[in-house]
Amino acid sequence: MTTINHKSPLADRLRPRNLDEYLGQQQIVGEGKFLRQALDKGTLPSLILWGPPGTGKTTLALILASAIKAEFVRFSAVTEGVKDLRSVIDKARNNQLLDQRTILFIDEIHRWNKAQQDALLPHLENGTIILIGATTENPSFEIRNALLSRCRVLVLQSLTNDDLIAILRQAITDDRGLASQNINLSDEAATLIAELSGGDARSALNILEAASLMSTDIDRAIILEAAHKAAYHDKAGESHYNLISALHKSLRGSDADAALYWLARLIVGGEDPMYIVRRLVRFASEDIGLANSKALEQAIATYQAVHLLGLPECNVHLAQLVVYLAKCQKSNALYIAIAAATDLAQSTSHLPVPLHLRNAPTSLMKDLGYGAGYQYSPDHDYQESQAYLPTELTGKKFIKTN
Repeated sequence: MTTINHKSPLADRLRPRNLDEYLGQQQIVGEGKFLRQALDKGTLPSLILWGPPGTGKTTLALILASAIKAEFVRFSAVTEGVKDLRSVIDKARNNQLLDQRTILFIDEIHRWNKAQQDALLPHLENGTIILIGATTENPSFEIRNALLSRCRVLVLQSLTNDDLIAILRQAITDDRGLASQNINLSDEAATLIAELSGGDARSALNILEAASLMSTDIDRAIILEAAHKAAYHDKAGESHYNLISALHKSLRGSDADAALYWLARLIVGGEDPMYIVRRLVRFASEDIGLANSKALEQAIATYQAVHLLGLPECNVHLAQLVVYLAKCQKSNALYIAIAAATDLAQSTSHLPVPLHLRNAPTSLMKDLGYGAGYQYSPDHDYQESQAYLPTELTGKKFIKTN
């Protein structure tokens, strides 16, 4: 008899144990479909599970491992790299000697870089491991062709409201769930939770669990409050926009310690390191700019390092850049200047380019005066007196001088 840990989140307690309990995704787990046929034969190829959050990728991987009696090894592409892979391969080789298969489940596999993905190839080729990679990103763009060609891609779709309602009904009647609480969940209430969850079973169960702590008679008001609380306590669902905003503002305020903390929050929360470093490249020009032109050089170098290494190795490069940017002298003069120039350009787009600044590749254009009177700067030791703006904008300044 399985012991139920009622301190575990509801979504974990109700995790389906086999394909018959697995709700939704009938296009891949239904009778006569590929996975059913593979399991009936006792075989399983390497897979890439592609779908939105909360569609059952991890649960499906666990079910498949159990069905073929394979050891299940779970990896996070955010925190584990090639060094960790070596120990898994050693263990998988030992399992082979005992005639046991090993499934390596890599969550967010799209976050592994080219070198990390390539490290998997020989072990898939010789059958040391069966890979199941989970991703929310299009595998065609994020996963190496060499790896993709050795895997079967299965597309998981957002769960329908009917799927979610069925999961909620199971949650309030299953002994692993909330059966002992005698929850009253009307059809209207169940539908509201489903709609708020956006096809995400984990989100739906989080809302239901939060609501059950408030009342056994769950109505609309309780659900809306519970949805807010569930989102607040779900770290995986915390808005990355708020975190990146906190990082940006800490950098702008030259607080290196706070900036490091928010960087760590982004990494721990599973943010794409390439997204983080792109924001830092932007910051180097937007908030530092001409006050320290080397800031952009450092940001671009870090971008290349992050692209080359990926997480977890690149965390120190991100940290180095964050501290450097925080300690730089700040100036938003370029940000203000390009904004002002853009505003003026939008309202004066009708103004012609002065003739002496125009390109004159043909004799006709030269006859029309294109390029006439242009003073080539090197011939004048860069001291020529020449207008470069439309006549109507003569004397206009965008860049503030200190």
